[in-house]
Amino acid sequence: MAEKEKLEALRMRRQQWDEKTAKSLERFPERKEKFVTGSSEPVERLYTSLDLEDFDENEQLGLPGEYPFTRGVQPTMYRGRFWTMRQYAGFATAEESNKRYKYLLEQGQTGLSVAFDLPTQIGYDSDHALSEGEVGKVGVAIDSLKDMEILFDGIPLDQVSTSMTINAPASVLLAMYIAVAEKQGVSPGQLRGTIQNDILKEYIARGTYIFPVEPSMRLITNIFEYCSKEVPQWNTISISGYHIREAGSSAVQEVAFTLADGMAYVEAAIEAGLEVDSFAPRLSFFFNAHNDLLEEVAKFRAARRIWAKLMKEKYGAKSEKSMMLKFHTQTGGSTLTAQQPDNNIVRVAIQTLAAVLGGTQSLHTNSKDEALALPTEDSVRIALRTQQIVAHESGVAETADPLAGSYYVEDLTNRIEAGAMAYINRITEMGGAPAAIEKGYIQKEIMDSAYEYQKQIEKNERIVVGLNKFQVKEAAPKGLLRVDPSVGEMQKAKLDQLRGERDNQQVSDRLAALKEAAVTEANLMPFILDAVKEYATLGEICGTLREVFGEYQQSVVL
Repeated sequence: MAEKEKLEALRMRRQQWDEKTAKSLERFPERKEKFVTGSSEPVERLYTSLDLEDFDENEQLGLPGEYPFTRGVQPTMYRGRFWTMRQYAGFATAEESNKRYKYLLEQGQTGLSVAFDLPTQIGYDSDHALSEGEVGKVGVAIDSLKDMEILFDGIPLDQVSTSMTINAPASVLLAMYIAVAEKQGVSPGQLRGTIQNDILKEYIARGTYIFPVEPSMRLITNIFEYCSKEVPQWNTISISGYHIREAGSSAVQEVAFTLADGMAYVEAAIEAGLEVDSFAPRLSFFFNAHNDLLEEVAKFRAARRIWAKLMKEKYGAKSEKSMMLKFHTQTGGSTLTAQQPDNNIVRVAIQTLAAVLGGTQSLHTNSKDEALALPTEDSVRIALRTQQIVAHESGVAETADPLAGSYYVEDLTNRIEAGAMAYINRITEMGGAPAAIEKGYIQKEIMDSAYEYQKQIEKNERIVVGLNKFQVKEAAPKGLLRVDPSVGEMQKAKLDQLRGERDNQQVSDRLAALKEAAVTEANLMPFILDAVKEYATLGEICGTLREVFGEYQQSVVL
């Protein structure tokens, strides 16, 4: 039978099925009038090849490891090796976090992921007035190279891959990591890992920015240039959709706004004189995994396809490595509930499946108690075991892109691609992501999405088990991990000792050299590294740059 005749036969059969189903619905109505994804996109009753009539398998799908990389960036995906199991951790002091890292490595974690406290994220030392009460609370306090030495004590940096979730002061923390490695006898060329280094999403969704947009972009491109020569295995940025999704965006918005930010970084690097294929292979991305399993899988596939096309067609990349969207995933923190926290284990398992079926390169699984406090060792172990069970027992890692060809998944992938491209084109017309951020456009779109989602929960149109349905009376939680308030005083004492032992004249000279370089167009990474090696503190380095660059003031979103 000819293809046209097959389609016509399917149309007739589908029409008959629709009529039959309409009669059935009179007796057995569906649960609700409208079915939607986690991002409120419509879901039809049935998907067939009729929904993919214009689908070109060769052009839109391809094969794993080949352009446009819809099916993954590696030909064999997890048949060669599993994704990196990288549990995000860090709290209190460097000493405490070092113990947690060693524990996780003993439990089978295959990469480190560092969480920094709020003062570190915004470039203040622990003894700054604005740091009071926040030291060590949401991550580890790192004031100087001395703290970084303790953080990685006994952990050979040539044998682990390290991710650092740091943005505005990313250049300083990377310099500290390089200096620690050198003290271990490890050359920068041997280092593997990632710094988040994504300042645009801080302006959009998170708020831990320091400097205005232009000097922030300069620091990012300085890192690109420096690492392309000195730290070639390092991923110089992790362009983050995670926090955009945590702020309330839809799946389509997460893809669109993340890739729009990525485009801005590519354009800034090209404008700074870098060849696209010299830095693009070291770009990486960071996405969220929410509960709508199939929408999330489609989201990851669509993101890969869009990025490959942008890099090839818009930016003229020649290397396939420049076209590959490689990404880390973290399960959705905003999906976790303080009510019935054991339910979060199940949510995280679903989200883990979404990330793996979507082809992630590394993964952090949230712990069940993270809606209440920092995770305990027991809950961290369960979160890690979730990844290990999916890897070794589920069977989903045995073949590349196992959901390819699903009518629903392919239709979702196409719809997310189209929706994301519509946003990207709109942002491009505004002058790019930085301009759209300054106008408040991206922030407002996310706010509107978050508002709609919350309304659905409050109206019971969207069920969150344990929160607005299936509630039980619960006792107050016990055994939560709390950071000792004395951590702040301990860090202050360390800083006093450091300033008494280091060569303060050398520190002053290095900071003066950094300030002089900042008013020129010089690459600042070598100057920051020199200051770090003399034990200049994070706050001193960022304070020096504040004097030259000023601070960013958030515009009002209307």
